[in-house]
Amino acid sequence: INAEYMGTIFVFACLFAGFELVFFFPSTSTKTTNSRTEMEMEHETTIIAQDEHVAGPLPVNRLEGGGVSALDIKRLQEAGLHTVESVAYTPRKALLQINGISDQKVNKIIQAASKLVPMGFTTATDYHRQRQEIIKLSTGSTELDTLLHGGIETGSITELFGEFRTGKSQICHQLCVTCQLPVDQGGAEGKAIYIDTEGTFRPERLLAIAERYGLTGQDVLDNVSYARAYNTDHQFQLLMQASAMMTESRYALIVVDSATSYYRTDFSGRGELSARQMHLARFLRMLLRLADEFGVAVVITNQVVAQVDGSAMFAANQSKPIGGNIMAHASTTRLSLRKSSGEKRICKVYDSPSLPESEAMFQINLDGIGDAARD
Repeated sequence: INAEYMGTIFVFACLFAGFELVFFFPSTSTKTTNSRTEMEMEHETTIIAQDEHVAGPLPVNRLEGGGVSALDIKRLQEAGLHTVESVAYTPRKALLQINGISDQKVNKIIQAASKLVPMGFTTATDYHRQRQEIIKLSTGSTELDTLLHGGIETGSITELFGEFRTGKSQICHQLCVTCQLPVDQGGAEGKAIYIDTEGTFRPERLLAIAERYGLTGQDVLDNVSYARAYNTDHQFQLLMQASAMMTESRYALIVVDSATSYYRTDFSGRGELSARQMHLARFLRMLLRLADEFGVAVVITNQVVAQVDGSAMFAANQSKPIGGNIMAHASTTRLSLRKSSGEKRICKVYDSPSLPESEAMFQINLDGIGDAARD
């Protein structure tokens, strides 16, 4: 009896031990599976965020996932920050100046934005690969496109400066049409924003250029958003409106013609020189931010002023672009335009980080910018 009793105890002990083993291993496997699922989900979320970043800027309401309230997001939008990128690029000092945004909220906003926007180091190889994918807008002239290594570069600021009747506004009109073309035809398949400060915008020029490319005139006009600016503060406000517009539709070009005309009248004398340059710097910084965020080509025209110093006596061209060093540092590529015979114009690379100093001749035709006729 004692042996049977001991055997029974042994059997029950084995059964009990086996039950523990069966219970333990599935539990461990389930925990491991759950952990793997969480890691996979986190990895997939990162990939989705990266894909969305490549596809375009993220709307600012994505910060709600980082704990930012809807009211604070509305305040950011009212301050002209409509994308997560714009928030990430804005200095902390500027965020603190927004009404209703406290120091603690700024910390939360910056933390949420930094998780969605990569702002660290990358290799030169990766950046070179990104540079190779940059779209360039055709100017309508083969020789001018060759000079610019393909056309006007998106994601940066291109400045056109020269005297009156050198073709600055004509090139801007041309780009408003070519930016709507397919990429393989020298376009970017996007809309255009045109901020006019001198009253030189003419829709009929767009219709003539559209007919040249076989585009429907009404569609071309509908894809150009036009606004007349009336002072320096107004043209800055128009940029904030443009930022909101570009979050809702695909834009490829921003034109400001001219970017400096009002700065010559709204600010006068050396007493306001500092204020003028500061305002101009903020305006150009906003343009550069839009180029970075949305990958659009920013084209600005600039006026020139006669040189009155001693070096002007020995210079072939006795004029220089206005705006000083502020304008020179903000513009990625600076193109100087001058007149030639008849409707021919000459474009010279004045300053560029990648283009050599050289010249090309183009011509202003009834259907837009084209190659100069051979004599």
